[in-house]
Amino acid sequence: MRFLIICLYFFTVASAQAQDTAPPFAAFDLASPAFLNDPHDLAIGPEGHLYVADKFGNRLAVLDAETLELIAMLGEGRLPGVHDVSFDDTGRVAVAVTGANAVAVYANVADVGKEPDLLLSAPRTEGVLAHSSGRIFAMASGIGSLLAYDGSSVVALAEGHLGAHDVAEGPDGNIWIADNLQRRLVQYTPDLRRLRIIDAPKFGFVGPRYLDVDDFGNLVVADQDAHRILLIDPEGPDGGTLIGVLGNGSPGLGPNRFDDPEGVAVIGNRFYVSDSDNNRIVRYSIVLN
Repeated sequence: MRFLIICLYFFTVASAQAQDTAPPFAAFDLASPAFLNDPHDLAIGPEGHLYVADKFGNRLAVLDAETLELIAMLGEGRLPGVHDVSFDDTGRVAVAVTGANAVAVYANVADVGKEPDLLLSAPRTEGVLAHSSGRIFAMASGIGSLLAYDGSSVVALAEGHLGAHDVAEGPDGNIWIADNLQRRLVQYTPDLRRLRIIDAPKFGFVGPRYLDVDDFGNLVVADQDAHRILLIDPEGPDGGTLIGVLGNGSPGLGPNRFDDPEGVAVIGNRFYVSDSDNNRIVRYSIVLN
């Protein structure tokens, strides 16, 4: 018990230090009403709408990316424990249906909730990526494996990630995962050859769940248990550079405050966050001159 208390103290202090040394990287812009039910990861769809994996709603929520108003609910009640959603360039959509231990793949988002074109086994899947190569990647958290599928066949895997969450693609096609139990981010090639690990104490990771990659290759990370969003340059010296932080390290409601933020999506100068325990989506923006 004493060891556990010391470890918790260490991670709390490290998180606070990271917060103290990094400025906010964007300004609060807009928040949706609290009409969601534990929203997790989210993605921008091919028509520019925002798609949110609404975990306890067992559905995908579709929001207007400009106003954050609700447009539709897809697959309501038919996506048990949904955690993640991802689109490829063709409009194909992959959904991590955690309660079904599977990834459902649809040729068109209008078919979500119907019979999927592919149903891929992935025990306790928490994250999914529809990769630009045409492959589907799933984080099978229950067995600690990142799985690569070509069609319905597993063609590659990377082990050692029990309880990990997100899978995201960078501009170079390489893959990042949020390995929350080990408090680190790990990069792989598309054939799942490990490239590097980001786990320096200077980032103060407590529970990184989901992430996105901006056009410059920077990582936008939802560090849920620290109630923060981090912007990291993975190419920075000594294992990467912490560019900025949103959130003050404690749960709350309001500008620059989150309560267990899970998902992030970035498009251009805008950052969308699933403020999960506040049951809303918030948007932060960088003002461009």
